[in-house]
Amino acid sequence: MKTAKIIVDVFMLFFIILSVIRWDGDPTFHIAVGVGCSLFFLIHLSLNLKPFLAMTRKLRKLKIIIKLQYIVDVLLIIVWITVIITGFIAIPFYIGDIGRIGRLHGVFARVGCGLSVIHLLQHLKQIISYFKRRKSA
Repeated sequence: MKTAKIIVDVFMLFFIILSVIRWDGDPTFHIAVGVGCSLFFLIHLSLNLKPFLAMTRKLRKLKIIIKLQYIVDVLLIIVWITVIITGFIAIPFYIGDIGRIGRLHGVFARVGCGLSVIHLLQHLKQIISYFKRRKSA
């Protein structure tokens, strides 16, 4: 299961990086990458739902550092769901001016990227130890 989570995380990060690339003219690439990223986000959420709910139940007993991780996780969920919704709403408006919904999508996407970097840094020890175990096995 950990390997599946790591693979989904890597693909989701890859799709986030691809979606940031600006393409002039036809937005088809950005839309396709956004749909892929949305799917990986939903898979990521479903794979991590059980531990997230367990943390929610024992939130008062957790150390402050774990509470901060939890807050970042909640913000990530809210922000990326907002990015997905505004992205799908903005698709028909990609012809010409993207308008307010497109700009809102862009703002939330940038916030989501920033939160994703924080999330990645919070889990850096786990990621490094995973690869060290894989390398020594």
